Amino acid sequence: MKYVITSIISFFMAFSASAFEKQPFNETLFAELQNKGAVIMIDVYAPWCPTCKKQQKLFQQYHEQNPEKKFHVLVVDYDNDKQWVKKFRAPRQSTLLLYKGDKQFWYSVAETRFNVIEEKLNSAFKF
Repeated sequence: MKYVITSIISFFMAFSASAFEKQPFNETLFAELQNKGAVIMIDVYAPWCPTCKKQQKLFQQYHEQNPEKKFHVLVVDYDNDKQWVKKFRAPRQSTLLLYKGDKQFWYSVAETRFNVIEEKLNSAFKF
């Protein structure tokens, strides 16, 4: 019985460790990640937006195919974070901004082609 419980716990720990995580945008966290030279995707998201939901699936797919490439998705709530929507000049939900440290690599609105998102993320890791 102890073996079964240990196996179940190990399974869930492995699953949660491989799960893709995103975080709400926070100016302090963004600055910390930039100072560390991290790859950061700013995702201007709305829960009612089908394009945004598709983008989330593409981030998950990229993560699953490239688990060694750690990147952060910081979510700006399109409906409630108007200060940051304006700062990032997001004309609408589904706007994506990709950074490596403090350098912006890419800006896109409504991109849902996996090969494009993959290519942009890969280019940020090469820098």
